[in-house]
Amino acid sequence: MAASRVSDRLTIQSHTGPYTVTFDDAALERLDAAVAPDMHFLIDAQVAVLHAGSLTSVLASPSVLLIDANEASKSLDRVPGYVDHLVAHGVRRGHTLVAVGGGVLQDITCFLAATLLRGLSWQFYPTTLLAQADSCIGSKSSINVGQLKNVLGTFTPPTAVWIADPVLCTLAEHDIRSGVGEMLKAHAIDGPEAFDRIAADYARLLDDVGVRRRYVYRSLEIKKRLIEQDEFDHSIRNIMNYGHSFGHAIESATGFEVPHGIAVTMGMDMANHVSAQLGVGARTHCDRMHRSLATNFAGFERVEIPEEAFFAALSHDKKNTDQQFTVILPDHDARIGRYTRSNDAAFRSACRRYLAEGRTR
Repeated sequence: MAASRVSDRLTIQSHTGPYTVTFDDAALERLDAAVAPDMHFLIDAQVAVLHAGSLTSVLASPSVLLIDANEASKSLDRVPGYVDHLVAHGVRRGHTLVAVGGGVLQDITCFLAATLLRGLSWQFYPTTLLAQADSCIGSKSSINVGQLKNVLGTFTPPTAVWIADPVLCTLAEHDIRSGVGEMLKAHAIDGPEAFDRIAADYARLLDDVGVRRRYVYRSLEIKKRLIEQDEFDHSIRNIMNYGHSFGHAIESATGFEVPHGIAVTMGMDMANHVSAQLGVGARTHCDRMHRSLATNFAGFERVEIPEEAFFAALSHDKKNTDQQFTVILPDHDARIGRYTRSNDAAFRSACRRYLAEGRTR
């Protein structure tokens, strides 16, 4: 099998039964040829423009909801409008919601599928690298409430996921790097050797379809192993949040000027730095990984991160309190684990040092 087609399918076991991720470069065209009366489409408005030629029948179908892919769209106060649309267009139990877009469309559709009419099936056609390589599996939805990011959600697996590489050709480079950030995270979790392998191929991830697809598949394999052990995020799956507590705080403190996967990349670099400063991990591993991580967040390293806003966002993370933070850090062998740290002077000093100089070292 050619390198660009490592495998056609990956099956995920979930609490509602198995679902399959299918790699098919003609996925949108096949969807367009299979539009049915019981399908309701939720589509990234920009994707609808960019891929209109592949979605002619979809866009002409009776129930289509075009949504701007931004954080405001996945806020709780927007949900009633989505419900009104679906009800007005005849949604019934037994119907299927179909999401075409990235993580924002995934979160919205998954949340609606879990709650509308006490449960609907849903399918996902991810059109960002970040969604293809990470969020498309795992069952999670995350909705924002006010200033609180991802504080409301469910575990509702899709019935099918369809991944097509050609949809990525319209993405800006920083969107590709956002997805690469999640891929670097998965491989770091798999171990230092796995991280070093993907780091060595970093440049090829951006423009070699075959190499990128191989690492997308491997990233999903790594995540599959964890979510099948701990779908509801009570134990081992927690380590998938490596880079996320710090990354979400960076996103929030910068008003989302730093895209999610870039912020996660920066969050991993920060986690490595803080770990070394606190004696949990080793400076050698922090330095070893910094070059690839810094390359991935290049162009955002000088974005101002207001210190107080950062700490306020960190304390609002659903895993944390004002007194204690649960953070995912590497140990001296670069193995990723879950740690509870007091919100004390040492922890805050390590964070401040990174915010002041760690990104540009």
